[in-house]
Amino acid sequence: MTQLPHFSRALLHPRYWLTWFGIILLYLLVLLPYPLLCYIGCGLGRLSMRFLKRRVAIAERNIALCFPTMPQAERDAMVRKNFESVGMGLIETGMAWFWPDWRISRWFTVTGLDNITKAQQKGRGVLLIGMHFLTLELGARIFGIHNPGIGVYRPNDNALLDWLQTWGRMRSNKSMIDRADVKGMIRAMKANEIIWYAPDHDYGPRASVFVPFFAVPDAATTRGTWMLARMAKPSVIPFVPRRLPGGKGYELAILPDVSEEMPLDDEASTATFMNKVVEHGVLMAPAQYMWLHRRFKTRPEGAPSLY
Repeated sequence: MTQLPHFSRALLHPRYWLTWFGIILLYLLVLLPYPLLCYIGCGLGRLSMRFLKRRVAIAERNIALCFPTMPQAERDAMVRKNFESVGMGLIETGMAWFWPDWRISRWFTVTGLDNITKAQQKGRGVLLIGMHFLTLELGARIFGIHNPGIGVYRPNDNALLDWLQTWGRMRSNKSMIDRADVKGMIRAMKANEIIWYAPDHDYGPRASVFVPFFAVPDAATTRGTWMLARMAKPSVIPFVPRRLPGGKGYELAILPDVSEEMPLDDEASTATFMNKVVEHGVLMAPAQYMWLHRRFKTRPEGAPSLY
C-alpha cells in the first residue's frame, strides 16, 4: 500500500505559513450557512474569470470541441456557470475536509446505493468510476460516509497540502493509493475493496490510447481502465456528485454496474467504452465538469495542437 503522508513539525516551518493562512481562512469560511456559501462561491467563480483568462480560454475551447453544434450563446452561458462551479469547488473542498458527517449528510441525497450492495454480494471488488467534476472532493466524502473505500490520487508537491488532502479524504474513507501503484489497486480489488478511480483526464502519451471523446475523434485516454478491469475483474460502477440548483444541496447518483457490457479485447475498445460512460456522467451536470483542464493537450504524432 502507498506510504501516506503524516503530520510532522516540519509542516509548521515558515515556508508553509502562507498555506496555513489559506487553510485557516477556508476553515472559517465554511462555518457559514450553506446558502451564504453558495452566494460567496458563485461570486468568487465569476470574479476569477477576470484573472484566469487562460483557463477561461481553455474551458471555452474544450466546450467548443466537445459540443460543436451548441449555439455560441449557450456555450458562453455554460462557461459562466462553469466558473461559478470553480468558485463553489473551492468552498466544497473546505466542506469536504472540515464539515462533520451530519452536516454533509443534511445537504445530500444519495441514489443507487443498492448498486454497490449488489456488487458486494457477488464477492467482487468495485472499480468506482469517478469523473473530474468540480464537486469531486465533496462527492468522495459523502460516498465514503455510506461505503468507505480507497481513493486513487496524485501526491501534491506541497507537503502541507499533500497531508491535508489525505487527512480530509480519509475522514470517511479507508486509505489512499498513488495513481502509479497499479499493482496496489489490483490487490485491493481482489480483496473486495472499493477503488475510486478517475479515467477522464489526459495523462500523457505513454499511458494513453487515442479514441473518441464527445466530438473529438482522437482524445488521449488512459490505458489504466483496461489493465485494472482485466486483471482484477471488478464490478465497474460510475458515480456522479452534482450540485442542485437554487442552493438546494447535492445529489450523489451511483449508477448501475457496467462491467458485463465493457469490452476487454484490447485497450482501445475498453477506453472507447469508458469514454462513453464518462460522457453519460458529464451530461448529467455538464456545467459542473472540470472544463478548465487541457483535456486534449496530448495529440497523435504529427497532429496540430488543439489549443
